[in-house]
Amino acid sequence: MLSKRQVKELVLYSPQHIARLEAAGKFPKRVQLGSNRVGWVEEEVLDWLRARIDARDASQDTP
Repeated sequence: MLSKRQVKELVLYSPQHIARLEAAGKFPKRVQLGSNRVGWVEEEVLDWLRARIDARDASQDTP
């Protein structure tokens, strides 16, 4: 599990922007771990990052 701070460091977005992406269904959903604690599944966040990289690479292959 990744904390909010760890997710912010990985994706370089503010917590507010991450929340907007989540609400729009464009970022992995957080998991409620306790009454005041949330986390993100590390593999889901890494998959999201990989998809962004793959999309970038695919657009570079297209003339």
